[in-house]
Amino acid sequence: MFKKLLIANRAEIACRVITTARRMGVRTVAVYSDADATSRHVAMADEAVRLGPEAARDSYLRGDLIIDAARSLGADAVHPGYGFLSENASFAQALADAGITFVGPPPFAIHAMGNKSEAKALMERAQVPLVPGYHGDRQEPAFLQAQADAIGYPVLIKASSGGGGKGMRVVSAASEFPAALASCKREALAAFGDERVLIERYVERPRHIEVQVFADTHGNAVYLFERDCSVQRRHQKVLEEAPAPGMTPERRRAMGEAAVAAARAVGYVGAGTVEFIADPTGHFFFMEMNTRLQVEHPVTEMITGFDLVEWQLRVAAGEPLPVSQESLSIRGHAIEARIYAENPDAGFLPATGRLLHLALPDAVEFGGQSETPPASVRIDSGVRQGDSITPHYDPMIAKLIVWGTDRSHALARLRGALADFHIVGVANNVDFLSRLVANPAFARAELDTGLIERERAHLFPDADRSEGVPNEWLAFACARVLADENAGASADPWGSAQGWRLNTHYVRTLTLKSERGVHDVDLEYTRDGYMFHHDDADTPLALSAVDGTRIGIRFGGHALVGDVVRAGDELHLFAHGRHRVLALFDAIAQSTGGDAATGRLTAPMPGKVIAISTIAGARVERGAPLLVMEAMKMEHTIVAPADGVVAEVLFAVGDQVDEGAELVRIETA
Repeated sequence: MFKKLLIANRAEIACRVITTARRMGVRTVAVYSDADATSRHVAMADEAVRLGPEAARDSYLRGDLIIDAARSLGADAVHPGYGFLSENASFAQALADAGITFVGPPPFAIHAMGNKSEAKALMERAQVPLVPGYHGDRQEPAFLQAQADAIGYPVLIKASSGGGGKGMRVVSAASEFPAALASCKREALAAFGDERVLIERYVERPRHIEVQVFADTHGNAVYLFERDCSVQRRHQKVLEEAPAPGMTPERRRAMGEAAVAAARAVGYVGAGTVEFIADPTGHFFFMEMNTRLQVEHPVTEMITGFDLVEWQLRVAAGEPLPVSQESLSIRGHAIEARIYAENPDAGFLPATGRLLHLALPDAVEFGGQSETPPASVRIDSGVRQGDSITPHYDPMIAKLIVWGTDRSHALARLRGALADFHIVGVANNVDFLSRLVANPAFARAELDTGLIERERAHLFPDADRSEGVPNEWLAFACARVLADENAGASADPWGSAQGWRLNTHYVRTLTLKSERGVHDVDLEYTRDGYMFHHDDADTPLALSAVDGTRIGIRFGGHALVGDVVRAGDELHLFAHGRHRVLALFDAIAQSTGGDAATGRLTAPMPGKVIAISTIAGARVERGAPLLVMEAMKMEHTIVAPADGVVAEVLFAVGDQVDEGAELVRIETA
């Protein structure tokens, strides 16, 4: 076995490899860019070395720097993770030339499968089923159009060297082909430096099913069953599960044997994934082979009980596979949800920001061969609370993996785990995933790559048609404010801000803002608690328990429990598997702000400046609006904390600002 392993990747996969290598007694070396100097994978490794600046092209994609680091630190093997250099044949060859083991397939196998057109030709010779299409070298637009016309529409144009959904277009009619081809070529050239494309029949309502294969240097090769990865947005996977719902033993065997044939055709060694498209009749066709470990490999580990990273290391060290095909079996069902920093309501645009609060469901990290049965919930993550999601890399926060005795059992566990996954500080897809796994079509396993778009009306509810903010959510927000004030209350009764009045009750108004409007709640302080007044509701409110972010209330005759996280003027409410955000404007809370004494105003959360209502030299009064920030799809007005003169406005409209950034300087009297 290796003495020292360098992991040429970051975040979640680096943490995953370090965990397995440590259990095997292998020392680990992490690499990092300037953006990752304090990252979790760096802290976990035995040693760490800086590669360069934040941009991947100047750090993680610099194979020469990684090889220099391996040499200088005495690493005898490099694990590339997935992405970055994992499918770079030149990098694998350079490591071999340097006498360092590449934990992956041989360079010639990477090269053979890296070009989709060449791979299709290889698969045709190996008698692996192919989608009808053109995979040749001729690239004249008129010739390609003729091929598409002969195949019959709809067709799929796909970059020959592509991946990740880039350089891909579905064309429904001949008249649309020239523009789609030109667009596809431009995108392919920009993304991969290669504008060549292939043309295939577009399989309507396809399922995306992939088979995990493994081969060693002793001539052994096995398949570890299949994963269904049909639930996608923009050709990117969202949910993956194993085994594929509705798969018959006969079709499983046929797909597995075809996948092994594909691997043998290129002399494959190590972990690989053969991806197929299946039509509604059950016919399947080779799509591509990923010559690396896949993001979704945990679901295979959960249903087989084997650590695939350990297999990678042992095979790379020259050991044979530990099992034969006949000894492999499936146990239960596993589903993986990818937790991303992104905004599903804005076309799944990636988001950035700091993880102000990250609460995870009860879970384990995978540490080798699983127990029987496996742990019900597993989390693979490369970030911690307080870390930042930057624009430089993939915005994945974590992978949430659940296991159940069958699919319905696993789905129930996934719904519960998502309800306990609480993120504050960056837009994320947890609420969207909760709606997705509760969707009846998904629950019935009516799977194909168009499911999200087909169920759009249910997955992306129109805010104008959605319900208003229930009173119990407003009550939770009020309870958070009251709990914070009670925690900091003075022991001196004359210094208390708890609302005592002689022969009467004190009433204060809390103004809460949501996407659906402004909500004024009158809180009446009573001997036994509070009276909550909002619209036509007059309801007793009492705090029953406070434990960190966890708050218990008695409201309207019911005992309720939820998590309420305060981030500046934002109140993030988590209850009943839902997440809502309310912005607070409270005169008492505003008057206690520490910025009033210093004349400094700082951003309460990461966001964007969308309006400025003052200029340097302007005289302002306490409470006057100065600028407006947008964060988490809501607007937040920043007001003057005291009377004074604006000395400087430090940002302009359109600027992105980090939490804590100084926005305006005010000279106070």
